[in-house]
Amino acid sequence: MTKTAIVTGGGRGIGRSCALELAARGVDIALVDVIPADLERTKAEIEALRRRALTFEADVADHARAAETVAAVVAEWGRIDILFNNAGKSNAKPMLEITEAEFDRTIAVNLKGAFNYIHAAAPHMKAAGAGRIINMSSLNAHTGGVTSAVSKFSYAAAKAGLLGMTRALAKELGPEILVNAICPGVIKTELGNDLIRAREAELVRGIAAGRTGTPADIAQLVAFLALSEPCFITGQDIVIDGFQWMA
Repeated sequence: MTKTAIVTGGGRGIGRSCALELAARGVDIALVDVIPADLERTKAEIEALRRRALTFEADVADHARAAETVAAVVAEWGRIDILFNNAGKSNAKPMLEITEAEFDRTIAVNLKGAFNYIHAAAPHMKAAGAGRIINMSSLNAHTGGVTSAVSKFSYAAAKAGLLGMTRALAKELGPEILVNAICPGVIKTELGNDLIRAREAELVRGIAAGRTGTPADIAQLVAFLALSEPCFITGQDIVIDGFQWMA
C-alpha cells in the first residue's frame, strides 16, 4: 500500500527537497506552506515523479487549520504514515531587543506548530498501528546559537523545546509511532544562502566534512527515518552537521 506523508514548510528549501526525495521513493505527499507559488511548483515536481500531491496554504501556528489539513488528507487518502514537521521561523533579535509578540511568534511557529500537526495526526497513526514523526530541530538547540541570523535565544529555545517534545512523545506514542528529531548544522537553502556565502570559507574550516550541508543531505536522513524497515530508532536527536559541533 502506498505510504503518505505530510511535509510542513514543504514549498521550498529543505522541505521541498525532502518531499521530492520521499516522492521519488514512492510516497504521496501533502504539502503545507504559506507561499502558494512554492506549493504549486513543488506539487508539479512531485506529480512529475508519478506520485499524488495535495497542497494546503496554512500557517502551522494555526491549531484549527492544522486539524482541518490533517482531516482533509485522511479524507482524501485514508491514512497518514509520515509527518515531517519542517516549517520554521528564524528570529535574530537578542533578549534586550526582542518584543513579547516576536518571542511568541518564534515559539508559535517552531514549537507549537509541531504540536499542532502531531496533535491532529497522532490519533490516525495510533488507530492504524504505525506512524513516523520527524521534527526539525537545529544544532542551535545544543549550542545556544552563534552569530548567524537564525541562532538567537528565542529560536534556540524553541528548537530545544522540540527535542524535549520528541523524547517525551517517543515514550507516550510508542511503540506504534516512532518519533525522532534532526538537528542540522550549516545548510545552504534559499533563505540562508547570502548569509552563508559571506562566511562560507570561515564556516567550512570548522566542519570536518569540508563543506556546508545541502537540503539533499537532510533529505537522505529524513527518508531513512521515514521509511526504513525494520526501525529501532525512536526518541533520538540526530545531529547532521558534517561534524561541526563537539560536546
